[in-house]
Amino acid sequence: MWTALDCSDGDLARAVATRDAAAESELYRRFAPRVRWYGLRHLRDEDAARDLVQQVMLLVIEKLRAGLVRDVDQIASFILGVSRTIATDVKRLERRREAIRNTFMVSEMATAPGEDAALDVDHLERCLARLAARERMVVLLTFYGEKNAGEVGQELGVKEGNVRVIRHRAIERLRTCMTSGAGLSQ
Repeated sequence: MWTALDCSDGDLARAVATRDAAAESELYRRFAPRVRWYGLRHLRDEDAARDLVQQVMLLVIEKLRAGLVRDVDQIASFILGVSRTIATDVKRLERRREAIRNTFMVSEMATAPGEDAALDVDHLERCLARLAARERMVVLLTFYGEKNAGEVGQELGVKEGNVRVIRHRAIERLRTCMTSGAGLSQ
């Protein structure tokens, strides 16, 4: 039986392989701060570093339990290697996401409204009330009911293509009403 204070990293790793919960906790206690530091240094984000700790330690414990760590006496090197691999994957994934965002995202849609911009809910309700009943129902089912055009069409007994036309026209009328402050023209 091992004790946390006087056992080596290799002994601790062997105890983890036998599914000893106390050994797993001690392994985490010993190495999580090191993995977090590595994540902070290479990912430069506290949340990403904490995620790295969770991913690395989970993978290491799973590999130890399965007996897939070749040299348990070198567990510190194994943990560093896993940290390096996962951090590299995280950075690569972020670069890919950024490239996709830059390629497909319209810049006007990406900018958030200013802090002083606020939705005038009362005005929106007045504009919605001025829509025709079918237009209002299509808008409400689409945005509040989170239904697609086919589902809205089934519910209202209207063809899917017609739902899209109704929704497009209703949104244009709402946009006009909200930006001009005037009522909707019929």
